[in-house]
Amino acid sequence: MSLKKFDLNKKNVVITGGAGLLGYEHAIALMELGANVYLLDVSIKKLHQQKIKLLKIFPRKNIVTHKIDITKENEIIKFVKKIKKNKKKIDILINNAAIDTKVKKKGMINSNSIETFKLKRWKYELDVGLTGTFLCCKHIGKYMVENRKGSIINIASDLSVISPDHRIYNKKKKIKFFKPITYSAIKTGIVGITKYIATSWGGEGIRCNALSPGGIQNNQNKSFIKKVKQLIPMNRLAKKDEYRSAIQFLSSDASSYMNGHNLIIDGGRSVW
Repeated sequence: MSLKKFDLNKKNVVITGGAGLLGYEHAIALMELGANVYLLDVSIKKLHQQKIKLLKIFPRKNIVTHKIDITKENEIIKFVKKIKKNKKKIDILINNAAIDTKVKKKGMINSNSIETFKLKRWKYELDVGLTGTFLCCKHIGKYMVENRKGSIINIASDLSVISPDHRIYNKKKKIKFFKPITYSAIKTGIVGITKYIATSWGGEGIRCNALSPGGIQNNQNKSFIKKVKQLIPMNRLAKKDEYRSAIQFLSSDASSYMNGHNLIIDGGRSVW
């Protein structure tokens, strides 16, 4: 296969959740191949910080930031209108925005068990992770259809195909941590959306695939890391940059006949 198929020179990429950890990694991956990026997030401050970091690596690249709440349909519509007005195409959409409760060094945070889970929180997290993905596909994807070519990548999780193993969380402490039920619901739903769009727009030149990453080592509690490593055949969590190549593949013509697939990269955890 020719490496030319990976070329994204002058392609325009929209990344939701652009101010986050994976948003940064996705941006680097695609800018390495020549793409211009539009970073979308709710925090203008974090977007500015992200842009500064990226410009240090790619000082001559075009990085555009937009403060957008993807749960608000009118804000996405305004963004697409602005893109159209500037006569820009959108070639790649990465639906990356999510809310994920972390296990931090100081110990477990939040009580996420289904018995105590608040309906208000359920609705909010589904709004961001699932409704936001739907709205971006609806409006940004529709614009891509008009141009008859493009790639949509929805970021799911290995927990879209397996359940969280609640045994790895420390339940002896007063504050008990569980992976929230919303996370499984959202990531499973994203795979469903992916398949729906793949069959709806495949004939219109739009490919839609999901990427399901496993856990990333990122300052978690040491005891948690030790436990979760035992669930992974490779006996480690992913490094921050280990999903870049997958994003490059799914975004480019290197995957030109891949459509409706959920690409799971989790060190083999879901194979057990």
